[in-house]
Amino acid sequence: MKTKSTDKLNFAGAPIEDYAMIGDGRTAALVSRGGSIDWLCMPRFDSEACFAALLGTVDHGHWRIAPKGKAKVTRCYRDETLILETTFETRTGRVMLTDFMPANSDRSCIVRRLTGVSGTVSLETELVIRFDYGVTVPWVNRIDDHVLTAVAGPNMLVMHTAAALHGEDMRTVGDFKIKKGDALDFVLTHASSFGPLPPSLDVNTALTHTDAYWRRWSAQYKQGDKWGKEVKRSLITLKGLNYRPTGGIVAAPTTSLPEQWGGARNWDYRYCWLRDATFTLLAFLNAGYREEADDWQNWLLRAVAGSPEQVQIMYGVAGERRLDEWEVPWLPGYHGASPVRIGNAASGQMQLDIYGELADAIAQAMRGGLPRPPRQRALREAMLQHLERMWRQPDSGIWEIRGPPQHFTHSKVMAWVAFDRAWRVTEKEAGNKRLCAHWKNVAREIHADVCKNGVDKDRGCFVQAYGSDHMDASLLLLADVGFLPASDVRIRKTVKEIERCLMRGGLVRRYQNDSGVDGLEGDEGVFLACSFWLVDNYVLEGRLKDANRLFRRLLRLCNDVGLLSEEYDPKRKCMMGNFPQAFSHVALVNSAINLMQAEKAQKVRPKGKREEKPVRRHEKQGR
Repeated sequence: MKTKSTDKLNFAGAPIEDYAMIGDGRTAALVSRGGSIDWLCMPRFDSEACFAALLGTVDHGHWRIAPKGKAKVTRCYRDETLILETTFETRTGRVMLTDFMPANSDRSCIVRRLTGVSGTVSLETELVIRFDYGVTVPWVNRIDDHVLTAVAGPNMLVMHTAAALHGEDMRTVGDFKIKKGDALDFVLTHASSFGPLPPSLDVNTALTHTDAYWRRWSAQYKQGDKWGKEVKRSLITLKGLNYRPTGGIVAAPTTSLPEQWGGARNWDYRYCWLRDATFTLLAFLNAGYREEADDWQNWLLRAVAGSPEQVQIMYGVAGERRLDEWEVPWLPGYHGASPVRIGNAASGQMQLDIYGELADAIAQAMRGGLPRPPRQRALREAMLQHLERMWRQPDSGIWEIRGPPQHFTHSKVMAWVAFDRAWRVTEKEAGNKRLCAHWKNVAREIHADVCKNGVDKDRGCFVQAYGSDHMDASLLLLADVGFLPASDVRIRKTVKEIERCLMRGGLVRRYQNDSGVDGLEGDEGVFLACSFWLVDNYVLEGRLKDANRLFRRLLRLCNDVGLLSEEYDPKRKCMMGNFPQAFSHVALVNSAINLMQAEKAQKVRPKGKREEKPVRRHEKQGR
């Protein structure tokens, strides 16, 4: 397939907020309000896409089912499930399209059921399968009146349906009418081309089982009704981003959705980041999902097993380390935002913060009463030996800059976290006293180094990097991890400077792009997780009105089915970045629980008594 000039292309991708996600614990699909599946990778999140219209045109693969002509569209997830229900209302009647992926199935498949609600509706479908990210046209064969196969190389998709379909211009199309009470099913299943055909699916049984599975899982949440709907939707989304065979959680099911309209800040997020470790663990633990928290902990420790010098910032869903980055020349990108990238070169970066994340995740898992994985202590000691040699070096920081490494303040603080958690855990367990004292001394040394070099002497606030005068939203985590109490004047001044320098449209950017720190051209939107971190700081400072105001503002950015992307463009008023974004939903869950706990504590506190709010990630704070 030849690359075409972007000004002549008919881009297929709807606004990012127009999509909903369905998934099965192995992969996920994005379904537009118009009834088109524009992104799907099979059989795993990081497999080659067979529907890639999201990053190009319909010629790059999609599957649309919709009424002919105009229709009013409403949609929602069936209560507390990942089953999507889209209702089309035309002048002649109403029909519901139910999209889901069966839970706990042996192989991934997409089920699309049309149900007549009233009158009669004329509909059409167009199925364009293009393997290998939209470039490979398969052979489509009719097995019988109800079964079609699409084969190319090792890949095969099998369609089971009673609808009359036929080939037309390298596509599979069909027209049909649905009357009130009618039901018409389509089942698209992935299989190996060299294996047997998968059997037909009993859709009624699969739908009943999937509905029951999600309702049982959602019922584990016991934190209360306030924001319960939004928190449950975020938790369900996180579960949908969980790769069930290993416990890994992908940052997003997509690649290359841009951080700036038409820009080049386009990255592949279909991998698992250590950066997300503690936030994700806490979100599951605080919400009552111990099994998911334990699966995530075990995935982390398996992924980083081996030499501490070889620990990466991200891995594949099964812990793969080769995530080589390459550009897809035949995909023009989401509405022309190019290049489209597969793989992520940041996997080879050195980031000091990941050692703190691992140490904190281990500490939080122990506090949460999770089973201790084998060799956990040996792993911690090996990691700290390596970090003790490395923490004075510059790194690429939490935001994976592609400019020169620097001495990022947040990175040094997370190095402190690694030693701080280690000595506290060891002391509590009455472990090796000599080692405990040594780690405590290293933590003190790093703490003093950060307070000396990471603070702007004129403004009295922490800054992005040693010697810099720029701000960074990661500094909002300093009180959260217990480096200093939220009442410390340096923390309060840091929050004020972030409000002054990084706020755009009332929300928080990651850092000042015009500083050139990331080595990239262009700008980006506000980073939604960072805005939730500001909510957490307001809670720690006792500014509950400000925290509530900002939190509610962020909730209003969720799309009609409760999903959040990575970023938001306040000018265009649209979502940007990969979608749905695990980091945004993890932050939403944690901020909601922080707010609820703070408000509950405020109600029971004796009148007139003022006390420091407990930090979320650490019960004691640095000095």
